Order: sequence, then structure tokens, then C-alpha cells
Amino acid sequence: MLHLKLPTDPRWADVAEKNIAEILIDHAYCEQKAATTCISLIVEFPEKEGLAESLAPIVAEEWEHFEKVLAEMKRRGIKLGKARKDEYVNQLMAHITKGNSSEVRLLDKLLVCALIEARSCERFKMLWQNHSDPDLRQFYYEFMVSEAGHYTTFMDLARQYLPKEKVAQRWQEFLKIEAEIIASLDLREDRIH
Repeated sequence: MLHLKLPTDPRWADVAEKNIAEILIDHAYCEQKAATTCISLIVEFPEKEGLAESLAPIVAEEWEHFEKVLAEMKRRGIKLGKARKDEYVNQLMAHITKGNSSEVRLLDKLLVCALIEARSCERFKMLWQNHSDPDLRQFYYEFMVSEAGHYTTFMDLARQYLPKEKVAQRWQEFLKIEAEIIASLDLREDRIH
């Protein structure tokens, strides 16, 4: 369903389990950034009828996720700390077409959002399937399901606003770019991406 070209190295789940405090901190910031990104899309493209209605529930859900991760961190005695640079997201964002029509920028931004949600879904699935703590397995199962839904929403929005052939072509380009980014990054024990 996710169509990712390069799966996450299976060792990531083991490394992440050993560093769950760092994973939870990074996860909290990922949820906060996801909510902010959706707000930015609504503000940047107000002329797109239905965009705000489609993304407002995601904003609310991502913020609720942020709060859930904070609650889990509090339960474990983990402090939030400072935001971290997300090299994965930064590299994806660098491929968004600049200075072109708003249609092209919208397409690229929706596809980048879809990719981030897809990769998050894949990583949450790994935590759900491999973590030794049953509470965290359930915790990440719920996030996995939610991220899959967000991925689908971003893909549906791209197809709603742009020609399906153009979406399909650019999606294949971004899938290749994303695989190259994943291959170039070190296996990080303290990051969701």
C-alpha cells in the first residue's frame, strides 16, 4: 500500500527499542511538525476548495498525537528537550519545486507529506511488531493506522487538485528520491526517520 522503494533496515527496530526515550522525544516533535505543516498548507493554498476541510481534522489529530506522546513520555519520566533537525524531512523538502506555479508547489508538498506519513507508518509498524513492551506495541499500532490514513488523504488530495497522470509521474520521481535519501542516511537510533 505504501509503495516505498526501499524498506527500513530491520535493525532499526532493535536499535530504536534500546533508545525508546530518544525515539519518543523525536516522535513528539514529528507530530508537532505534522500539525504545523498542515496548517501551513491551509494558509498557503486558501483557494483550494475543500483543502482546509480535509486537513483541519489531520491538524487536530496530529496535535492529539503530540499530546499522547507527551503523556507517554511523562509516564516514563522523559523530558521533551529541544527540537531536533530532521535530515530526512529537510532533504525531501529540498526537492519541492521552487518558483514554479502554485499547482506544482501544491503537488510537491502534498507528495512530500504523503511520503513522510508513509515512512512514519512503516516505522510505527516495525515498533508495533517488534517492541517487547506490550503497551508500546499497542501505542504504535494506533499510530501506524493513523499514519496510513493520513498518507491516503494526502494522495487523494493530490489526485483531486491535479491531473492523475501528473500525480503518478511526480510520485514515482519522489519515491526514487526518497529511497536515495533513506539509503544515504545513517541508521539513527534516536529518530523516527
